[in-house]
Amino acid sequence: MNSSPESAEAAGFLPATAAVEAPAVEEPRDWRRLAESIVIPMSALLVAMALFGGFCALAGASPIGVYESIYTAAFGSWFSFQNTLIRAAPIMLCALCTALPLRLGLLIIGNEGALVMGGLGTVLVGAWWTSAPPWLALVTMAVAGMAAGGAWVMAMGAMKLYRGVSEVIASLLMNYIAIAILNHLVNGPIRDPASLNKPSSYPIPDANLLGDIPGSRVHYGLLFGVLACLIVWFVMEHTVFGFKVRTIGGNLRAARIVGLSVGKISLVTCFLAGAAAGLAGMAEVAGVQGRANESLAAGYGYAGILVAFVARQNGLGILFVSIILGGILASGGILQRAHHLSDATVLVFEGIVFLVILFSDSLYGRFKVFQERGGDVH
Repeated sequence: MNSSPESAEAAGFLPATAAVEAPAVEEPRDWRRLAESIVIPMSALLVAMALFGGFCALAGASPIGVYESIYTAAFGSWFSFQNTLIRAAPIMLCALCTALPLRLGLLIIGNEGALVMGGLGTVLVGAWWTSAPPWLALVTMAVAGMAAGGAWVMAMGAMKLYRGVSEVIASLLMNYIAIAILNHLVNGPIRDPASLNKPSSYPIPDANLLGDIPGSRVHYGLLFGVLACLIVWFVMEHTVFGFKVRTIGGNLRAARIVGLSVGKISLVTCFLAGAAAGLAGMAEVAGVQGRANESLAAGYGYAGILVAFVARQNGLGILFVSIILGGILASGGILQRAHHLSDATVLVFEGIVFLVILFSDSLYGRFKVFQERGGDVH
């Protein structure tokens, strides 16, 4: 097996530019580039909202009324906002599962599978080690969930790095494998005989569950997501490791010239990405459901892919976009009751936003107003 950096580049592991004489040096970010990174995504969201409004009108609902209902269900009251935050917590962590590999030039969409594997790792520890002190049980469950999710995504990166397997296809298929493993286990080896109508694993003891933040119904998984986003933002933008990752993603040959360990850095980054999604699985099992069942694969992983693209892989952007998307997902019920739309209508909105955001990526660098001019001072 040829695992040299040359074979990785030949397999198309990461993009490389034609100019390889020296590593690219980042220039200070001017206001035009900053404005472009804000205006284009916001314009894309407005276009998506217009298209979704047209969809609602064709379905016989008032677009303005639909958006009013979405706002009310997501942010209209403290109770509604808590529902939004509960959904935003796993989305934040799953978004990092796509955002980190994208900095390398890898498109990993195995978020859902990593979340499921993290949840399984959590329940295998928490439901059987019932004698552990609560603090030790929570730490062990978190480590198990992160390890399971991290190993799952690192395997996808390794297949691309060493065997040239498309990471998009591999990660997509591994989602289905993870869900199949979940269904097999909760319907067989780890099924609780008391779970009749909905096959589930043995429960985690109440004393070892992830509690709620005082004064709210939101579990501590939200803090995990917020801290993870802040840490990723700082590491990617302000540390040597983050610079190495950006260098590999921007110019593989330049990274090799300066002696970066492409394979090691790539696998570590993939592991961290999967660990974030695995932690989301731990929070869902230990903070929401208390056991593992088919509800673990609720689509948060796929929502995280959308968030990573909308936020352009920025940790701070992921934090805020996740809250917005969490609010949209929380509004499915009210759309059904107030406007007689299917509760899956919010998924249509999510899909439209995803397609428009993908198209908007082709617009960067095309508008003269955002291009640098000779007289600009940096």
